[in-house]
Amino acid sequence: MLILAGDIGGTSTRLAYFDTADGTLVPVVEKRFPSREAGSLEEIVSHFAGEHGLAAERACFGIAGPVRQARVRTPNLPWSVDATVLARTLGLPAVELINDLEANAHGIDLLAPEDLAVLNPGIPDPTGTIAVVSAGTGLGEALAYWDGTAHRPLPSEGGHADFAPRTELEAELLLYLRAEHGRVSTERLVSGPGLRNIYRFLRDARHLPESAAIADEMRRGDPSAAITRAALAGECPLCEQVLDLFVSLYGAEAGNVALRYLATGGVFLGGGIAPKIIDRLKGPGFMLAFTTKGRLSPLLESIPVRVILNDRTALLGAARCAAR
Repeated sequence: MLILAGDIGGTSTRLAYFDTADGTLVPVVEKRFPSREAGSLEEIVSHFAGEHGLAAERACFGIAGPVRQARVRTPNLPWSVDATVLARTLGLPAVELINDLEANAHGIDLLAPEDLAVLNPGIPDPTGTIAVVSAGTGLGEALAYWDGTAHRPLPSEGGHADFAPRTELEAELLLYLRAEHGRVSTERLVSGPGLRNIYRFLRDARHLPESAAIADEMRRGDPSAAITRAALAGECPLCEQVLDLFVSLYGAEAGNVALRYLATGGVFLGGGIAPKIIDRLKGPGFMLAFTTKGRLSPLLESIPVRVILNDRTALLGAARCAAR
């Protein structure tokens, strides 16, 4: 059976055909597209299908956004995606749309040990709930519960829940962003745009000096990437403080997710940012924020935490979902 799978995010759209030979997913062809250069997902899917002349028997797409009644309006792209329209585009009776973090959760069981980096070994519970927290263009969250035979993913839009400051500095950060946005979600901070928001706060409200060279690099390219690069290279004290605060906020939110879902099966960090800052995540800041939960700190210390290094996890998960 030939399957078309997709991982659709605010930055890029990845599509692939898989053959389900011998009960496994065998890649046939795969391609990545810049999401913002297309007017719709249908445009990208039609181009990809026509380019390779392959006819899928089933299709599933993991999309960054809330899927309701087989439709989704993407929060980080000006798209409205409808499964009926996609099915008509592909000549299929039906197409499945799932949340991108739900697709990530479907793909975790397909990962090899080398696809994961351990931040906290913890005490794994094979039948416990697992959680995925992914910072990238936005902040995605999902869980997967044990149904007696396997983990079954459930989507979530928890990244859009309210940001809760823990310190006076974070309270100032909340007020700074509230003046601009009115309401402040955790995604405003734990994401690529979140790095820029923290940078502006520390520069404008805390008056940390800005490097002219880094400011120019931010104007010429991706500001979040410039901040991260300079921080990791030790070239910019402001950028280093931005990344340190970002790591702490990421750890705190991952710990919150672990508490909300009682994720004794483990917490997995997905998205494009975590693998790029893995050395900082392995430092004390992330796990300190993750585990500092008052009376429940011992519970958090026992929960395994891993970084997903394989950026094809959501694509594999969408393919697995279609195969099922």
